[in-house]
Amino acid sequence: MNNNNQTGTALERFRRELSAMTFYERFEQIVALILSAVIAAIIVVLLFQLIQIVFTLLIIDAFNPLDHKVFQTVFGMIMTLLIAMEFKHSIVRVALRRDSIIQVKTVILIGLIALSRKFVILDPDVSPAKVAALAGATLALGLTYWLLRERDDRSAKDALHGRE
Repeated sequence: MNNNNQTGTALERFRRELSAMTFYERFEQIVALILSAVIAAIIVVLLFQLIQIVFTLLIIDAFNPLDHKVFQTVFGMIMTLLIAMEFKHSIVRVALRRDSIIQVKTVILIGLIALSRKFVILDPDVSPAKVAALAGATLALGLTYWLLRERDDRSAKDALHGRE
């Protein structure tokens, strides 16, 4: 019974929030919910493909994680799944009205995860220039993320001290 009360309360709160939104905010909400559903479907497909490949490697091909190609395949898929999950998480935050729009920090974080994935799946004979370019991009995104986090931490600290 308590769960029904909570569901009813959440539904009522959603209706109140929806009625207070502008037309464009409602449009954003609908787009966020649809994107969330699409990405959830992609995550499920990726997860089943990952399970299938790992199962095939374990049973049929005698899984050898020390083999560079096997490592690239499995961990590349895992990191792709993590990227999709982070995208979904950021969209859910918008859908739950915790954030008004996709946050720059989240986009930068997803970019860092994507670059990390790229490093994992790089062939051993890749050119030094490509490694340097990827390293530079990683450094730039990491520095930007750190600066944004510092700004947010400073703002939160100022707001906390302002209340006292």
